[in-house]
Amino acid sequence: MKYIETMSLHDVLAIQSKAIDLENEGKHEEAEKMLHSAPLSPPLALLYRDYIGVDELLKSGWNLADAEANFGPNWLSEKAASRR
Repeated sequence: MKYIETMSLHDVLAIQSKAIDLENEGKHEEAEKMLHSAPLSPPLALLYRDYIGVDELLKSGWNLADAEANFGPNWLSEKAASRR
């Protein structure tokens, strides 16, 4: 399935490259935050929502723009069964 992407591949790769640099510098928390700034794929966002819950997903700091673009603004509050 083709998903709407809110960030270019070039920008995602730049984020990942910067995160690798931060890891190599021993800045593990900064690297994780950097990685989380790239949009999480919509299928993973749904999985995480259903597995760890909405509150934990929001606390994790993942960029959820792609999930919202694909599933609409209420996707976090929908029940897992409604997606099947």
